[in-house]
Order: sequence, then structure tokens, then C-alpha cells
Amino acid sequence: MLTAKMTILLSLAIALPLAAPGLAQDAQTAKFPDRPITFIHPLPAGGTTDVLTRLLCKEAEKDLGQPIIILNKPGGSLTIGAAAIAASKPDGYTIGFTGATALFIMPFIEKLSYDPVKDFHQIIQWGAPSFGVTVRADSPFKNFKDVVSYARANPNKLNWGTTGQIGLHYLIMKQIAQKENVQFTQIPFKGGPLVEVALLGGHIDVAGSEFSNAQIEAGKTRLLLLLREERAAEYPNTPALNDLGYSGVAVPMIQGIAGPRGIPDEIAKKLEAAFTKAINEPAFIKGMKDAGYSVLYRSGKDSSDYIAKNHKFFEKYLKELGLTK
Repeated sequence: MLTAKMTILLSLAIALPLAAPGLAQDAQTAKFPDRPITFIHPLPAGGTTDVLTRLLCKEAEKDLGQPIIILNKPGGSLTIGAAAIAASKPDGYTIGFTGATALFIMPFIEKLSYDPVKDFHQIIQWGAPSFGVTVRADSPFKNFKDVVSYARANPNKLNWGTTGQIGLHYLIMKQIAQKENVQFTQIPFKGGPLVEVALLGGHIDVAGSEFSNAQIEAGKTRLLLLLREERAAEYPNTPALNDLGYSGVAVPMIQGIAGPRGIPDEIAKKLEAAFTKAINEPAFIKGMKDAGYSVLYRSGKDSSDYIAKNHKFFEKYLKELGLTK
């Protein structure tokens, strides 16, 4: 017959192995991070977003106490990098950049290895790229209403440069054109800089893409409209979509950070706190301002909700356009 002491010892012998995995995980969480963190960036090294990401990670390192190593995995319209993030071990040591193309467009056009809503743990949104409608300084279009008026009077004669055949820029401009009941001719390019070169060379009438703040300050181009919901402090005199009555246009400008699904909440909170602190550091704010980009903060939860909402919209919208796989 078991004594009370023997019963207690037997219970402990059974319980301790069962509790060990949980205890080990708690210990790992408590000491996180105790080694370098890998940050997957889905764009080539040297671009504006890459430079800003490195600046952001440099600031976050101060709080985390560990180096953040940038690993560039460009290609596939951001999907190669996104797939690598989703497939990584959910321990917080591999995170990366998330952007709109990989979340809202490519999943409906190609078969991908990840689900943009279910397979990521969103950590933070830190910024919004400089998307806008620009013209050459000598263009007859003085404001965006001039552009719309010309397109209405001259269907398909307005040459509009965008990044990519079915990129976010195109889909934003397509929504505006539908609202205004106008038609324009899309001229796709492989990147924002190429769109701007074509604009400066007079090969296109209007650019609806990423734009260079330097060209605006030099007086070579004129910014007519920001392709975002609200005005930006960097461009106080330039209207945004809501100012011109385009409040229903979906324009999910996202520069975010995510890890794979399954990251422990406490580790995700540590990462979110570090990057939230980083985006408020003077050096990062200056870097964003110099690049003409805007700091745009969303918490991990708000980012998840925002992504889920826009994912639904673009699933429906791309289907309406006949672009889904």
C-alpha cells in the first residue's frame, strides 16, 4: 500500500516530465534574444526600402541587445522572401519585411506556398512608401483634376506609367479610373526609377508609382496626388485620396514586419516593443524624412486586422477584373 509520501513522489515523477517542455519554452522566452536575429528582406540590397529597413533594424538592435542580420531574398514580386519568412522556425529569430504585393496581389494570381493571412504573425507596420501621381514640371496638368478632365475627353490617349503589369499602383489607378469613368493606357515598367526616367524623358504623360523626393525638390517633377488615404506631413500641400473624394479606394500601403505563425506571444511582444521604440528614434525619423517616406505605425494586432480586411477586398476585386488564377 502506498504511503502519502510515496504518492506525492510518484505524482511529481509523472508531472515533471510533462511540465518540462513548457518550462523550457518559458526559459527560452525569458532570455530572448540571446543570439543574432535574421531579417529577411524581399527586395534587392541598396534600394530605398532596403536602406530604411537597415536603419530601422540598427535602432531596434539597441533595445534587443543582439545584432539583426539582413538577408536579401528578392524576386517573385516579394513572394520569395515572404515564403521564406512563413517557412521559418517560429522562435522569433527569423522575421522579415512584408509588403502589399506579396499579401494582396500575388496570392490570387499564382499558387504560393503560404497563406498571407494565416501563415504570418504580424509584428508591426512602420511606414508607408512614397506612392503618388507625378508629372513633369512643364506638364500642362497643374492638378489631378486636369488629368481626369483630359482622360475623359481623350479616352485611352493618356499614357500612364506604373510599376509592374498588375502591381498595386495599377490597381489603385484602376479603381480611380473606374470611379471617374475614364480610360487610360497603362505603360508598365520594372521599377519606380524606370517610370521616373520615362516621365522625365517625355515618354509617358503621367507617372502613378513610387516617386523621388529629390526630383520634386529639384523642380523636375510635380506631385499632383498622394496615393494614400490621408495627407502626409512631408507633403502638406499635396492632396491625398480622401481629399478628392476617393475614400472608397483600397490603398493598402504597407511596410511591415512579420514572423511565421506560431511565434510565442511574449517573444512577439518583445519584438513589437523594440521596433515601436525604433521608429520613434530621431535617426530613423530623419532617414524616413530624407527619403520622402512617412512613418506609419500599426500594432501587430491592428496590422493583422488591416491585412485581413484588404485581403478580402483584393480577392473580390481581382476576380472582378478577371485576373485571378
